[in-house]
Amino acid sequence: MATRIPRIAADKLLKHATRRAPINLTTCQPCRLRTRPLHTSAPRRTSPDTNPRSASDKPASSNVRTARVAPVGWLVGGGLVASFLALSQNHDTEHLPEASVSPSGDNRDPSIPRFRLSDVRKHGPDSSEPWVTFEDKVYNITDWIEAHPGGDVILRAAGASLEPYWNIFSIHNAPHVKEILGQYMIGFIDAADLGPDGRPAAESIEDPFEDDPVRDPRLITHTLKPRNAEPPNEELDRTFYTPNDLFYIRHHMWVPVVEEAKADEFALTVELPDGEVKQYTIGELKAKFPMHKVTAVLQCSGNRRNDMTRHAGKTNGLQWGVGAISNAEWEGVRLSDVLADAGLNTTPDQPEANSLHAQFTGAEAYGASIPLSKALSPTGDVLLAFNMNGEPLPRDHGFPLRAVVPGNVAARSVKWLNKIVISDEESPSQWQRRDYKSFGPNEGPNPDWEKAPSIQEMPITSAITGVWVGDCVRKGKVPWMGATENHGTTNPCPETTPDNEPIALQGYAYSGGGRKITRVDVSLDGGATWDQAELVDDCSNPATPCHGNKTWGWTRWRYEGTLPVLSLLPTTTATPALPPALQKVGQDCEDGFGRSRGLLGKKDEKNKKCTTLIVKATDESYNTQPESHKGIYNVRGNLATAWHRVKICPECTKGNGKPGGLTWSTGETYGCGFRREAEEVRVGMERAASLVNGKK
Repeated sequence: MATRIPRIAADKLLKHATRRAPINLTTCQPCRLRTRPLHTSAPRRTSPDTNPRSASDKPASSNVRTARVAPVGWLVGGGLVASFLALSQNHDTEHLPEASVSPSGDNRDPSIPRFRLSDVRKHGPDSSEPWVTFEDKVYNITDWIEAHPGGDVILRAAGASLEPYWNIFSIHNAPHVKEILGQYMIGFIDAADLGPDGRPAAESIEDPFEDDPVRDPRLITHTLKPRNAEPPNEELDRTFYTPNDLFYIRHHMWVPVVEEAKADEFALTVELPDGEVKQYTIGELKAKFPMHKVTAVLQCSGNRRNDMTRHAGKTNGLQWGVGAISNAEWEGVRLSDVLADAGLNTTPDQPEANSLHAQFTGAEAYGASIPLSKALSPTGDVLLAFNMNGEPLPRDHGFPLRAVVPGNVAARSVKWLNKIVISDEESPSQWQRRDYKSFGPNEGPNPDWEKAPSIQEMPITSAITGVWVGDCVRKGKVPWMGATENHGTTNPCPETTPDNEPIALQGYAYSGGGRKITRVDVSLDGGATWDQAELVDDCSNPATPCHGNKTWGWTRWRYEGTLPVLSLLPTTTATPALPPALQKVGQDCEDGFGRSRGLLGKKDEKNKKCTTLIVKATDESYNTQPESHKGIYNVRGNLATAWHRVKICPECTKGNGKPGGLTWSTGETYGCGFRREAEEVRVGMERAASLVNGKK
């Protein structure tokens, strides 16, 4: 029979699991949660002590096609599998159907009950005890359903298998999730329902991502379903405003479908602390309130997580390079205006504003919140945005309505916004309570999630996004520089590099809370010496004016200098000759980020003499970046803001029967966010996925 897990043990399991991996978990607080307005065709179970939902409780239509795909998203993208972690006490099943006897040839534990699939199907959406299956096992999810908002949606999977959903949401098909799922096991599927492979017949479901928008092929994709992608460095800050189709994408589920012709009918519900509810359509918001523009960065808390992984330790989460950040001009109505019209009497200077929160919920059920004081601040510039860079919001970025919270982590700028609740507590979602937080480096994989505040304003950061060296600079291949004289290099490989090789760098700097960047420091020799970069004054350009009460956008920077002198290993006969195709190293710089054509084998790469480029920024409050990721390490890899380091290496080349020479290759760039490292991340992800799927 199933056994009950003690509450304390289950709580430890919850904490352990949520600190191990980037899963989607909803914190359960049954006594304090508010029901989310989700659309579903699944029937709602009732019991003697619960009342059916009244007509007045039903959300107004928002023209969102969620009924078909919502169950899948909750099941795996942000719900069932991940939310097994949210239950603090396992269910003690008291009314199991009679278990069948293990037949001959069934080598599984005979003490564990067997159930026919026909029994499992009886525990579907209408059942008082919903079950699911995975592989050859049966799981009871009753108590979790009772404690969790959105349970109606999750019930769509009851009586069936999780496997087809995990085949789509492959990010959750991982060992640690299976360990948690195991805590809900109540028995095996009867051998009579298993095929030759020891599994029941495969089920098929609709792909909830089939209606997702088409994305720009230049984006570097970290996960396909849901899509999470960042622009390549050469495109990230090429312009002050990141183009809409290259703006980084961070999704937890699918993209809701809202018909453009009916966008103005999309409904936003506002609920006040006294229970007063008011609704606005997009058309009403546009007609009733003045429009405002704000220039603002949105940045994921995991930006540069790959940097922290490589320099401090293993982190759980998407291994972003430097591109989980983008800058745009947003246009919409002020949240403070809407709240005042809805009847909220609180003002920013009242103590109450510091104790209340504005909870945001999106059409795909994502939830987050900000302090009410930020929402009401006359200089906070919080928008309910319809437009992005002068165009209607793209579907990937919240069409038809999203919150834009300048200066705060992008996780609070909820997309596809359809509900705002002013409450005395933060959003109960896991994205508020157990995800976007940071801890001390000593707290390891088991931090106390309750003691750390949710991330709101972002700390200062900067990154190098472009490196051009040698002939790349001389030939004018740097986008913001003119062509210069080409001196070329044909001498035999010397023992030291010349000290007059030109170098050009570019990048971005940003500080949360609206704090202006005042200085960007650059080092070409690993931090031994420093110089200052030129800050690009984009806001003075009539083509890119800055909007808002504070500096919410990023600051682009540029730097020109000369490379330091490096001692090189002397050329020996043991040095392998390069293939003819690789002999002209560093000369092809047409895109400014050409893939290296001079790679030696790994045994030779470790002997290279390289130099490390570093950037760090300072804002108007004299906040600056920490030197090392080791001092700010946390297992979630959040707020990876240490000095950004990029290594470049010279190459000794051999000509066709002529003496070789030394050249610096833009393609030979090692560092977080650069194509070479991004390729390593991609290969690592593919390798991990193949291990999960049982491939060698």
